[in-house]
Amino acid sequence: MNAAVALKEERKEFPKRLGNSKERERRNKDWGIASFDALVSCPGFPPFIHTRSKKMRIVAGKFRSRLIQAPKGDQTRPTLDKVKEAVFSRIGPYFDGGVMLDLFAGSGSMGLEALSRGIEHVYFVDRSPAAAAVIKANIASLQVEAQCDVWKCDSFAALRRLAGMGVQLDLVYLDPPYQKQQLHKIMMQLDALNLIRDHGQVILESLKEDEFDEAYHQLRRVKEATYGISRISYYRKETEL
Repeated sequence: MNAAVALKEERKEFPKRLGNSKERERRNKDWGIASFDALVSCPGFPPFIHTRSKKMRIVAGKFRSRLIQAPKGDQTRPTLDKVKEAVFSRIGPYFDGGVMLDLFAGSGSMGLEALSRGIEHVYFVDRSPAAAAVIKANIASLQVEAQCDVWKCDSFAALRRLAGMGVQLDLVYLDPPYQKQQLHKIMMQLDALNLIRDHGQVILESLKEDEFDEAYHQLRRVKEATYGISRISYYRKETEL
């Protein structure tokens, strides 16, 4: 197959490899690439199609600018630096201790960012073996093993385990692969199991068209913001109306 024919075939296959239109839009934003023709000019084409950049950085705090790895493949969706900074500017930006749950943790980027900014302990949960391995490697690279637990399990199993241990969480970050119904169920379970400390915060990342309840019993929404195709919903536990 000559180069012209090969390029034509790659152009046909490009949309299929990127998935549906929403996924393509998100990835184009992540990559800064709007089209196939822009992509083919990138160094390393065609392998660039199959593997996104797997280096991310910690934005601020003790480990500012330190690089961390992301799992290979497209099973995880790293939160962009601009979104990460916006979230932590809203809820921190720095902390004086506290316990965090990074659910659907992927690379562990959000939990490690929180540790860098002063959170005392983070529970990282992801059912992917590859993600769990990368999280452990990132933790080791920062030498914060004593401040972390990494669980390879289902999200609801993790919540039950935390409840059984009597853990009270100051911060929860929920970033599933855009599964609205699962987020609803997790919010209800967080409240039912009384896992959130008074005035603790729960942050949901979802597609911007997704809508969530104003309150899940004592977990009440205090703010929403959109960044590109993502919606960030902020909830706080309020025991007094």
